[in-house]
Amino acid sequence: MDEVVRPRPSGLLRRFGAMIYDTLLIIALLFLATLPFVALRGGESVEPQNFSYQVTMVLVVYLFFVGFWTSKGRTLGMQSWGLQLQTPAGRLPSVRAASLRFIASILSLACLGLGFLWQLVDRDKLTWHDRISDTRLMHYPKKKKA
Repeated sequence: MDEVVRPRPSGLLRRFGAMIYDTLLIIALLFLATLPFVALRGGESVEPQNFSYQVTMVLVVYLFFVGFWTSKGRTLGMQSWGLQLQTPAGRLPSVRAASLRFIASILSLACLGLGFLWQLVDRDKLTWHDRISDTRLMHYPKKKKA
């Protein structure tokens, strides 16, 4: 008989573990998205201040996160760590909520990570971007076999 395991708010280390996984995936995606720019320049490097290049890079990262969050509730890194993004009602976030979370996550990180560390003092163990987007990052432990 399988024991019922209830989800609980994700811990900070588990969040960071998923972030490391996703960062590696995003680096690979950004590399692939850079290839057409390099090809169009005949193999020459792309200037970082190139506006269309910058927009493309931001768009790739945005589509990665918002696409996964709204369709599955988890990125590949989150899946590896047993995490699921959901609304307080347990549903997948909307595009609006996921977009808001994406922007708020950047702000949480840009403030020297204080938005993430907030979880350590928050009564519900939520980060700034959890609160701003009205989403929750839940940990679903693996079911234990009897």
